Amino acid sequence: MSETTATTAQVNMSNLRGGIEYASQWKLMWYRFKKHRLALISAIVVLLVYMVTMFAEFFAPTNPEGQADDPASDMRTADFAAHPPQMLHLWDNGSFRPHVILKKQDRDPETLELKFVPFKKVDVGFFVRGSQSYRLLGIESNLHFFGPKNPNDRMFLLGADESGRDLLTRILFGGRFTMALGLFGVFLSMVLGIIFGGISGYYGGKIDWAIQRIVEFIISLPTIPIWMGMAAALPKNWPPHIQYFAITVIISLIGWTSLARVVRGRFLAMRTEVFVVAAKLDGCSEGRVIFRHMLPSLASHIIAAVTLAIPNMIIAETSLSFLGLGLQPPAMSWGVLLQSAQKINVLDSMPWLLLPGAAVVISVLALNFMGDGLRDAADPYAH
Repeated sequence: MSETTATTAQVNMSNLRGGIEYASQWKLMWYRFKKHRLALISAIVVLLVYMVTMFAEFFAPTNPEGQADDPASDMRTADFAAHPPQMLHLWDNGSFRPHVILKKQDRDPETLELKFVPFKKVDVGFFVRGSQSYRLLGIESNLHFFGPKNPNDRMFLLGADESGRDLLTRILFGGRFTMALGLFGVFLSMVLGIIFGGISGYYGGKIDWAIQRIVEFIISLPTIPIWMGMAAALPKNWPPHIQYFAITVIISLIGWTSLARVVRGRFLAMRTEVFVVAAKLDGCSEGRVIFRHMLPSLASHIIAAVTLAIPNMIIAETSLSFLGLGLQPPAMSWGVLLQSAQKINVLDSMPWLLLPGAAVVISVLALNFMGDGLRDAADPYAH
């Protein structure tokens, strides 16, 4: 073969490698996922939710436990209890001046009815300094993404709770617990599901029969009563981070069964495939066959299943905390915040306390749509 012909063959081969015929499984999955517009938008929403909640100290306009009272000011936290949501005004007398109208509690002199009256204009800006410092990733700062320009002013875009604390700030901090618990809980469920499902599908026989009976027994248990019973057994004097870990373990011990069934079915189908038989004949150990040959071939399916399992973990934690059996104050999660919305008289005067439920709905829907897109993208028979 001449040098020119060899060079041409190399160029043609490099062109083929850059085409879709030589794209990896992950690239093909990404190409299909991009075509699912709703799933792509949902993935962006999920990414934003995780980013904002994980860095809540920066994105929140104030401290979750309320702003400290300034002795030199006539503003007291108690005066802003149950403050209604504020409208953000962008213009003032024809000039661009973002601000909100802060109101203060007052009583009608005739009816003694408690009401809020306009108190002052509060200028709002980006990258402002707060009155209290925080520590984020080992760095101490008091910089906030947005908030009042005057550190001693108050703002309540989504309203305040019965203690005068900013609800938007508490939703952001509460989302950190709820969303992180979803990830950590699914990770534990994934480990248990892969181990038990892989063993069941790879070996079959009596081992498969025993594991599947355990799976069916766990599935047959009523989920909510089991969660309630196990969560109620936790000591109430445990610190919040221990409660967090315990609730995660409780939810994970119930939630691994569905993934185990998926992994078992795939392993049963693959254990007679040519590449698995070839690996065994080549002298590979059982661990290498499982973790280096079989498991990577269904990694995309596991990712899709895990993504669809995160919303179940979020709803489980929210339900337990809402019923008072999960995380407890001073810990914050969306379920803990919704505890305040259990009373009719509270909802009648402060309906904005239901807004943490809207955060749950948005996050769960976004995760479900993203999971549907990943599942369709991971399907090798999808067109």
